[in-house]
This record gives sequence, C-alpha cells and structure tokens, in this order.
Amino acid sequence: MHSESSEYFKVEQISLRGPGVVILTGPSSCGKGEVAAALCKVMSIPASDHLSMGEILRSTIHQARNNPDYAQLLEKSYGISASFNIFDCLDTSEELTAKVLKHAERMEAYFQRDNMRDFTSQLDWLEYCTMNGLLVPDRWTQNFIAAHIEHAGRFQLKPFIIDGYPRTVAAAEHLLAFLKRQQIPVIKVLHLSISKQEMISRARARGRADDDLSSLQSRFQFYIENVQPSVDYMKMELGSEVIALIDAHQPVYTGENGHRQLDLPRSIANVVAHALRNLGVPRVIVRDIVADLVQERLAAV
Repeated sequence: MHSESSEYFKVEQISLRGPGVVILTGPSSCGKGEVAAALCKVMSIPASDHLSMGEILRSTIHQARNNPDYAQLLEKSYGISASFNIFDCLDTSEELTAKVLKHAERMEAYFQRDNMRDFTSQLDWLEYCTMNGLLVPDRWTQNFIAAHIEHAGRFQLKPFIIDGYPRTVAAAEHLLAFLKRQQIPVIKVLHLSISKQEMISRARARGRADDDLSSLQSRFQFYIENVQPSVDYMKMELGSEVIALIDAHQPVYTGENGHRQLDLPRSIANVVAHALRNLGVPRVIVRDIVADLVQERLAAV
C-alpha cells in the first residue's frame, strides 16, 4: 500500500474554485509581495491578478502623467488632478496640509521644483507618497482599487489576490462593502506577522534611501495603530475563521562551522506552506508544491 505522497504522482499546482479574493496584510517588509507571487504560481493565479496597492498607485501615476484621456478621467471621475492644489481641494485638511508642508523641502529636491509650499498638485503628492512609502488619502486608495477591480470584469469570475490593502479601518470598511456589492467573497485574510526588529533588519538590508531608523519606527507604529485594527475589523465582519495569523519570519539557515547563511528560497517556502495550509490545502499536497517551489527558486539564483 502506497502513501498519498508515493512516487506515482506529484502535485505541482492547485486552483481555487470560483470567484473570491485572498487578502495579504501585515507590516512593512514582511514579505507580502514575495508570498503573493509564490501563491499566484502554485494556485494558478495569473501574475496580473495579484493586485499590489503600490503597483496600482504606480500605474495610476504613469497613466496620469502620460495619457491625457486617463488624466481627464481621473480628474472628472475621482477629483484628482495635476491641476488641483493639495492645499485647496476636496481632500484638504489641517492634518494633510501639515504633512505636506513637513515634506515640502524633500519634495522640491525630488521634483527639482521650487515653491511647493505654495502649490503641490494632488498628483505630485500621490507620486511622492507612493515613491517614498507614505500613506495617501484613504479616498484615493479606495477609489483606485475599486475602479481597478470593477472595470477589469474578470474579478467577478476568477480568484485574485490583494496585497498590502486595506491599511486602515476606513479602508477595510470601504473594501468589504464594495466586495459585497460586487458579490466577491473573501476567501481568506492572511495576516503576515514579524517583529519590529525583524522589520527594521529586512528594510535596512534592501538599502532604500528612506529606510532610516526614524521612518521605520514610524511605519511599525502605523502598523500597530492602523493595520492591526483593520484586521480586527475584518475579523469582526467576516468571522475569525476567515483570518489567519501567519509567522512571516521562519528562517532556514545553511552552512557549517559557524558560517551560517540564510536560505531565502526555503525560508519563503516555509511561510507559503503555512499560508496554503490555512487555505485548506492538505499537508501532503503542500509538501509536494513547496518542494517544487524551492527547487525552482534555487535554480533561478
């Protein structure tokens, strides 16, 4: 009698039934993008159906800067434009004004333009926030992601992944209400968790200019004060069985005689394995899928 994991068959891919969304959330640098990409591969989800909020924002900026028709649509439908001053528009508030002024000098260096304390367009602020890891107004992110899902059409029929959104309770409220109207069920919320120190260590390893200690501490505090409450809200609305807390720090080390080196493919595979198990995939199938994923990533190194 052969076990399920015998040499006679090997499972390399699986697929989700019908429409639905898997939401990936967690602190900065927890590996959401890498885990989402791996899940797309093993669950037969096209890479284009992995919706990263960062990618949606970057695409919006590019089209608004280079496509006059899209820029006009953005202005008329969503009230966001390169012509609207962030200090005098629908989104203006004391808090937002103070935040923009705080970054005015850096923005002038970024855009190589003077007088941004007097005029900073909505599109300028959107680009600066997106490229520097700052939060943009909720209204913008809500509209962008809703428009992206609704206008694509296929998301009412096929499963997809949202990566890094929602990040606030208000965004979670808007997203769940929108998905309900579109009759798109939430399959699972995968909450990837790492410690503050691990987040700082990972962020510093990537060497981005804005990853100074103060900024990283602020990002983790934002996670504590906003992202975690958004997950709590989704748990209240969807039920605790839909939320899965996953340890995103599951390192595997190789080497001998004290010269240990992080085995990144196997470390990521550990997290992916836990995500698949929380999606209801049997353990024996997870083992086959993850082994294949590791071999592919090792071959690519």
